[in-house]
Amino acid sequence: MTQRLHLVFGGELIDPSKNAFKDIKDIHIVGMFPDYASAYDAWKTNAQKTVDNAHMRYFIAHLHRMIDEEIDGSPTEALDG
Repeated sequence: MTQRLHLVFGGELIDPSKNAFKDIKDIHIVGMFPDYASAYDAWKTNAQKTVDNAHMRYFIAHLHRMIDEEIDGSPTEALDG
């Protein structure tokens, strides 16, 4: 069975119209999830808690796309030197 790993994280942005964090040391790592549905639920829960702060933003990173060794040009290929 293929794993579809997802990382949910968020934090305060410098500018709400951009995706640059104000302080990366303060990024909230919500967790790793085995499927999109559970990652979405975690994202939604955390996003709703901070809805009154326009500078707070949560994201879902599709980690399985970054580590898929079967895809040509996978970003991990660059690490082989």
